Amino acid sequence: MEPFGTVTPPFTAVRELFAEVLADQPGTGASFAVWCGGDWVVDLWGGYVDAAHAQPWQRDTLVMPYSVSKPFAAMCVLTLVDRGLVELDAPMQRYWPALRAAASVRDVLSHRAGVVALDEDAPEEAFYDWELMCSLLAGQKPAWPPGTAQGESALFYGHLLGEVVRRVDGRTLGRFLREEICGPLGLDFHIGLSEAELARVADLTGFDAEFRASQQDRPELYRRAIGNPPGARDPQVVNGHRWRRAEIPAVNGHGTARAVAGFYVALAQGRLVAPALVQEISRGCGIEPDLVIGGDHDWGLGVAVDADGYGMGGTGGSFGWWSEAGQYAAAFLTGHVGTHDRGDRLENGVREVLGLPPL
Repeated sequence: MEPFGTVTPPFTAVRELFAEVLADQPGTGASFAVWCGGDWVVDLWGGYVDAAHAQPWQRDTLVMPYSVSKPFAAMCVLTLVDRGLVELDAPMQRYWPALRAAASVRDVLSHRAGVVALDEDAPEEAFYDWELMCSLLAGQKPAWPPGTAQGESALFYGHLLGEVVRRVDGRTLGRFLREEICGPLGLDFHIGLSEAELARVADLTGFDAEFRASQQDRPELYRRAIGNPPGARDPQVVNGHRWRRAEIPAVNGHGTARAVAGFYVALAQGRLVAPALVQEISRGCGIEPDLVIGGDHDWGLGVAVDADGYGMGGTGGSFGWWSEAGQYAAAFLTGHVGTHDRGDRLENGVREVLGLPPL
């Protein structure tokens, strides 16, 4: 199937690259969007929303991009920081007294709190029961003294932040995101889907042996961090209505590529929080080993940071990014899980037009 959507003339080759990406995906489809120079220079989508290829991917098809959700969760707390209702360097226990980990809000935002895995076996039901999950997290001993190391809180990042939102503002994180951030900006990205939104969601496909093998070369802590509660990599779970309707803000946002790229445009332009706070968000804490996902990383407040800019990738190949070097926002959201090579290929096509070095 040929892709739908638009590209401005200098980026015509990107449509061809996107068509090749779709042709290589045996499962569900994808969307890719790029904002640059005050306009949408790429806005493409294609493929199918189901493994049987019965329904085409539409402009407003939603898909779950795993950790691409995390900056949206972070922005809910950062909005409260911007409004003077939460302090970055205050202890989490000021807002959540029962939390055992002696971490600051900044520690949680920058993946330095150490609350990354549960020692106690938790049922899948914990994903759908906010109180249960938060009670487990409250009593959890951190994997390292907060602030002394870093490691992505793969499944629990959104609950740690969401409980701050709930206790300070009174709304759930998903409702706050809808009413204070995505709704006012017209961003089609949601945590906790409504009945109407459920009808627009593409299934995730590709959870095969090859995909599982690609996830094996990680620290032991990673296995514990993503496997308890069970189900976050199970298509029977993540394609289910209960999962999609729940608020699991670290991973289960659902949106379009244009919405994710639009989020970074709004952030870079200072339309989400004050410019001084944007600088804090994108500054980074320094390159260090990540004890959960492995490798060396630099975490800002809710985003990964490198020499080019900041943003977030997700398990399965989706990403959203703001390039400081190129002054563009790009997002690739895919329904067929795999490597990040596809997104890199598409973004490099954009960078070639802009005269920037490849990733």
